[in-house]
Amino acid sequence: RKAGVVKKANAGDKEAKAQVALIDLALAELTEGRPARRAEVAKDDIKAWNMLQLLTSKPVLFVANVDEESAATGNEYSKRVEERAEQEGAGCVVISAQIEAELALLDDPDRGEYLETLGLEEPGLTRLIHAGYDLLDLQTYFTAGPKESRAWTIRKGWTAPKAAGVIHGDFEKGFIRAETIAFEDYVAHNGEAGAKEAGKMRAEGKEYVVQDGDVMLFRFNV
Repeated sequence: RKAGVVKKANAGDKEAKAQVALIDLALAELTEGRPARRAEVAKDDIKAWNMLQLLTSKPVLFVANVDEESAATGNEYSKRVEERAEQEGAGCVVISAQIEAELALLDDPDRGEYLETLGLEEPGLTRLIHAGYDLLDLQTYFTAGPKESRAWTIRKGWTAPKAAGVIHGDFEKGFIRAETIAFEDYVAHNGEAGAKEAGKMRAEGKEYVVQDGDVMLFRFNV
């Protein structure tokens, strides 16, 4: 693979020269027995790096299943998994499958009490989802109306028009503004009406970068 790219680079192809540099960066890790994801890639080169489609450059998440008593602090085995994950430039989450199975049988109030007795703030499944989203550079925003409320998954750093396009292309094309409420404010003031009355709703324009958990109403015209 590299030989063909080198040939183009030697012929003066600038894009090929950049590819050769990235391939060498990957090979430096691979020849040492490390995954390509350990390579330090410049931000401007991320797109070209991803186009190499290297198997070991893909994000990895280790999940350590522990006993009920170790769910809050982990144990010697989960710590080994965490160390291995760090060596490979991967993420790691410690959960207890037994606890998750028991939580599935409980009502919401009982779940909170059960988690508190175990020294946990949230279920392992929730932490696993958050870790997966962070690993993939994803986040969620919400739309809430009289008929339904929905969560929409987008990339971190997306602007409001691009986020609106996930719902429908016309939303992005004819974007005017996004009436936005932070999730915490939406909950604290019991929904849109209360948040608006408290002055927590704001109008955001085309350059606004959507934040995780934003509750948004898009205004558009096509």
